[in-house]
Amino acid sequence: MDGIIALNLVLVAVFIGLTAFFVGAEFAILKVRMSRIEQLIADGNKKAITAKKVAHDLDYYLSACQLGITITALVLGALGEPTVEKILHPIFNHFDVPAALATVLSYTIALAIITFLHVVIGELAPKTLAIQFAEKMTLLLATPLYWFGKVMYPFIYGLNGSARILLRMFGVKPAGHDTVYSEEELKLIVNHSYERGEINQIELDYLENIFAFDERLLKEIMIEREQIVTLSSGMSLHEMIEVLNQNEYTRYPVIEEGNKHRFIGFINTKEMLTSMAAGRECRMGEFIHDMPRFPQNASIKDVLIKMQQSRVHIAAVTNEEGSTIGLVTMEDILEEIVGDIRDEAVLI
Repeated sequence: MDGIIALNLVLVAVFIGLTAFFVGAEFAILKVRMSRIEQLIADGNKKAITAKKVAHDLDYYLSACQLGITITALVLGALGEPTVEKILHPIFNHFDVPAALATVLSYTIALAIITFLHVVIGELAPKTLAIQFAEKMTLLLATPLYWFGKVMYPFIYGLNGSARILLRMFGVKPAGHDTVYSEEELKLIVNHSYERGEINQIELDYLENIFAFDERLLKEIMIEREQIVTLSSGMSLHEMIEVLNQNEYTRYPVIEEGNKHRFIGFINTKEMLTSMAAGRECRMGEFIHDMPRFPQNASIKDVLIKMQQSRVHIAAVTNEEGSTIGLVTMEDILEEIVGDIRDEAVLI
């Protein structure tokens, strides 16, 4: 084997390796999760910084991969097949194969060998590795791909620009590559993760409760008016202590004296009892907090946000006429996600 053929074989191996690099990089940056890259950056992984740049500018670097694959395929076609033909020709001459047939056979065999190596080693193997080990492959290949993109910027920019112009001619706008899932798709992903053992039953229940959270209304979870233990604004300290002894709750709604349908606020017994323990004089009116009011058809999601903003743990629920028909606590809302909570801060 002369030196030229040996050099050509080395170059064939190099360009098959480059094909594998571009194919692996293409599938890895498509498959990798940005949330995981962000986590690695937070952990101080320097390779993840470059990986984020590549994965963030997905359109550009996918074009870089396609350009690299095209170039390596063309070089392999121009270099590999003639090299294999040169290796086979002496064999055909030794067996006195007619020249015309030898040319056809050598070209066919050369094409089959190069195609096999290109497809198996250059494409299928790296694609499988990139899909199964997207994170590791991205961290490994992002830096050389990043610099290839920098070096080939004029060509990639020109090719992308030409593609956009062609698309505009047909009224098509280039789409972004941000991955957005619908709620139904997310439910399928969650269920699939549970079936594969990635999440347990409790986590599945939490996620399913969150999906149903937006659809729930306040009237579905409120405490009915008949179940509510209240304090009257005209109660004496002794009467109030009796109610507290019987129920041992933390928050109690306060109604107007003589009008059990009018809620004027709520008290936190911890505040009152702390003041009493300190020997201070206690008047109920000093401890009454304003209580927000929400219509019964309000979304519990909206109510949760407003209660968080106002830092209030209890709210009144009203009907169409504005009359109080029940109450809701922060615990009631959270139980829609995490299930029953045993908490002394309830009022029924």
